[in-house]
Amino acid sequence: MIDGKLIASSIVASQIDLHAEHGGVYPELASRAHVEAISPVVEQAITDAGIRYDVLDAIAVTRGPGLVGSLLVGISYAKGLALTLNKPLLGINHLEGHVYSLWLTQPFPEPQFPVLVLIVSGGHSELLLMHGHGRYERLGGTLDDAAGEAFDKVGRLLELPFPGGPHIELAAQMGNPVAYQFPRAKRDETYDFSFSGLKTAVRREVTVPPVGSRGRRARGAEKHTQLRTDVSVNDVAAAFQDAATDILVEKTARAAADYGATAVLLAGGVSANQMLRLKMRQATDLPVFYPPLSLCTDNAAMIAAAAHMRYEAGLRSGLDFDVLPSWPLNDQTYSDV
Repeated sequence: MIDGKLIASSIVASQIDLHAEHGGVYPELASRAHVEAISPVVEQAITDAGIRYDVLDAIAVTRGPGLVGSLLVGISYAKGLALTLNKPLLGINHLEGHVYSLWLTQPFPEPQFPVLVLIVSGGHSELLLMHGHGRYERLGGTLDDAAGEAFDKVGRLLELPFPGGPHIELAAQMGNPVAYQFPRAKRDETYDFSFSGLKTAVRREVTVPPVGSRGRRARGAEKHTQLRTDVSVNDVAAAFQDAATDILVEKTARAAADYGATAVLLAGGVSANQMLRLKMRQATDLPVFYPPLSLCTDNAAMIAAAAHMRYEAGLRSGLDFDVLPSWPLNDQTYSDV
């Protein structure tokens, strides 16, 4: 990372194929894969950047939020590297990394704050008012499933490959979004989201769950459902995508207007969804920014970008910090830990 904006090298060790075999992320498998990949990935990043370890200013690592096992692998490796090289260490918030993936989008005009940030991924749906660099006010978030999690679960119901998001988007291009009327949950005055009911509505519409001996739904039937043969996967995908993006756009656009934001920033894996991007641009007169597809999903470059900002602001984490698997992003994110 150069000056927090230019990527010298970016190596991503994808685990999609590993987790696709199981239809979702298994934490133990994820952490084991991290152990196997982390050293070769770091070595390759240094080689591709054409630099030596000793020219690094600092070592940055994701401290949270995330899966405990995977976080521990990264933090343990980063601590060892920082100690060996005698370099400062920075534990960075994963969500802030997604925010600063925008700063890696070149050219990216420095925004006039405040800006409205929507982070949507497999684990998070967060609506933040960003008052300045490192200054966040959380307006709302998901009360249950994250948006990306809902995409994955509906994709599994529709027997689409993992991860569900890109495959639902692809199927939706050939479907009719009004073929099904799925709910837009939490359509209220708050800035919170809820996707669990939407997922359940899709399941009830498209599957035939096993029943008990007396015709009742069997215990645990929601985990052992079978897709009905008369269901159009493309239509369901289009209708689901339409419902999920509608509520994200509606609340984001309203929050931007209510708080006088100068721009809307989209980040996280779901920000790659083209329908979400299109609807957001149509819903507001404000400029809408989002990262290139390569920076929407998790990557080390975004953590480095956030770390550069924090490094310039004087953050140093030491060698004694622990993981924070549930770490909110707000004005107190770094001062409270």
